[in-house]
Amino acid sequence: MDTTAMAVAEPAAAGNGSEGWPVLAIDRGRRGSLVDQIVAAIADMVNRRALCAGTKMPSVRQFAKVNGVSTFTVVESYDRLLHLGLLSSRRGSGFFVARTAGGDARQAPLLPASASAVDALTPDLYSGQSDALPVGAGWLPPEWYGESTLLDAVRHAMKIPAGRLRGYGHPLGFPSLRQHLAATLSADLFAVEPEQILLTHGATHAFDLVLRTLTRPGDVVFVEDPGYGNLHALVRHHGCVPVGIPRGPHGLDMEILAREAQARQPKLMFVNTVLQNPLGTSLTQAQTHRLLALSEQFDFWLVEDDIYRELAARGESSLAAMDGLRRVIRVGSFSKTVSPVLRVGSICASSSLVPELGRVKMVTGLTTSEINERAVYDAVSNRAYRRQVERLVHQLDGARERALEALAGAGLSPLAQPRGGMFVSAGAADLPGDGRAIAERALRAGLLLSPGEFFSLRAPAAPWFRFNVAYAAEPSLLGFLRALRGGRP
Repeated sequence: MDTTAMAVAEPAAAGNGSEGWPVLAIDRGRRGSLVDQIVAAIADMVNRRALCAGTKMPSVRQFAKVNGVSTFTVVESYDRLLHLGLLSSRRGSGFFVARTAGGDARQAPLLPASASAVDALTPDLYSGQSDALPVGAGWLPPEWYGESTLLDAVRHAMKIPAGRLRGYGHPLGFPSLRQHLAATLSADLFAVEPEQILLTHGATHAFDLVLRTLTRPGDVVFVEDPGYGNLHALVRHHGCVPVGIPRGPHGLDMEILAREAQARQPKLMFVNTVLQNPLGTSLTQAQTHRLLALSEQFDFWLVEDDIYRELAARGESSLAAMDGLRRVIRVGSFSKTVSPVLRVGSICASSSLVPELGRVKMVTGLTTSEINERAVYDAVSNRAYRRQVERLVHQLDGARERALEALAGAGLSPLAQPRGGMFVSAGAADLPGDGRAIAERALRAGLLLSPGEFFSLRAPAAPWFRFNVAYAAEPSLLGFLRALRGGRP
């Protein structure tokens, strides 16, 4: 019996349904919500291996009945445990204890499931409506995108012909935008036809469609560590097993990748080739060649997250260009150069794969918004668009240099030297507490931070944060960081 936060009766045996399952001694007079208590108790049991990987959890109704709580409380608890990677769900089968990324006892412990006001899916990190300074957000100030161009494009898109209001739009997406994207990619990177392009509701929707189409629960999926945190949660949500491949200042650890591929037989790997989120680095031509060779050798798909391509220098490596879309699926987005609010992304894939991706898109949502796609088409086909992107890159370059200098002055060191883009990731070993606790403290001070825990499958050895360069030199942030370190320069 655990007597720390609350008494927990251990399950008598894994997979016994509702009988023998944990009965939580919930303290309703204790500070914190019932959800916080349930999450902390289940997380403790998972981390201590009292609940083994693959164990089926009781249904929401069963758990609620046994523990005397509402089904709404259980749903919220299970949902939080999903996002923390401690549970996975399988459509029609229920919830299961998630498999861990590795069995080596020397690895760092699983991320704690402590109650937190801040996590990787905090709405304020995406809504742009918070009063807090969005230091860790993935979007830039609206004026950086060229507000007048965007507003003109939206107004033009609203003049959609009356005849187009009768249907849902083309399942693959607005034809003119697909044709424009095919022509641009063919001129700049690799030959592709409009029929090989599927428009999506942003890059995350594209990742979801790929996972729905190519994986089944239990499949191993390689992700970068650190990498895009929402992707980690999405992989787990589909019941797949995310395995982190270390990515550092010099790119992916190819030796670990080769060893893990041989041992685990992954179904696919997601990789951010250019201006990786959160490090801002790009893979070399040698690394992309090695990655392609490994995908051939061990027969797994490569999903190239290429949403920062337009912010990078010309000539950076491209998996899709090297492979010709044989086993590479290229995901793009207009959120970083047009506007995040329009939510338009794209998938480029082989002619044999796109129809199946399109079918899954229709099953799960029919089509995407033609009005949004028309607005993006109007913006990117405008002659001023190229100049707008050039100005944005120049603005980011200046902001990034100022951010690096300011963060160094506050005692933080970058995890890597970014080659461009929107982000600088930096930290310090002497910061008090873990990144998530510091982020909660920062939120109370009016700062919205993104700690390393958001991007890593396992707890970072020392606190670090992803900083948006548009806000990283703000005096309020620098003052907070200096105070955090006891006023040391």
